[in-house]
Amino acid sequence: MSNRTIVHVMRHGEVHNPDGILYGRLPDFHLSDRGRAQAEAVAGWLAARDIAYVVASPLERAQETATPIAAHHGLAVDTDDELIESENIFQGERVSPGDGALRDPRNWWHLRNPKTPSWGEPYRQIADRMERALSRARVKGAGHEAVCVSHQLPVETLRRAMTGANLHHFPTRRLCNLASLTSFYYDGDDYIGWGYTELAGR
Repeated sequence: MSNRTIVHVMRHGEVHNPDGILYGRLPDFHLSDRGRAQAEAVAGWLAARDIAYVVASPLERAQETATPIAAHHGLAVDTDDELIESENIFQGERVSPGDGALRDPRNWWHLRNPKTPSWGEPYRQIADRMERALSRARVKGAGHEAVCVSHQLPVETLRRAMTGANLHHFPTRRLCNLASLTSFYYDGDDYIGWGYTELAGR
């Protein structure tokens, strides 16, 4: 068996969200038609890879993204609760630029400390749980490749933790587009590097 292991940590595909809310951990948010096409495109590329394990966040959009990847390899999709989206006090609300949420004085207390962040799950907590999920996937895929499907902020926070970068950041500077792969490379138990790929377009 090879001593090299690759764990691809994937952000799910585009979600059907006509109301433009921050859906967070809410149930019943599924991939859009474009999101399903993105998932299929990545699954097609990964079909030639040595994928031995596929795991996803329990949320529907992550499970639906993982399904075609697993199917190409005759695998079931495992579920890891620690791959779930981060908690956010604004879940269920419209908080995109122009929606006025940041100008509402009722929200200012939640915005007081962007380094924690004060509006949701602490970055350090996200990093710790994502590192645990990454480690479990590495063990399951040892000597082969594994795929973990998660969400933008958790994937970005994991990459920052693994590369020694500051965990706090501007959301607009995340290197984690829809259906992208952030891949972590191991020689035995030793982490040796990472890469980033967009296989489904933007």
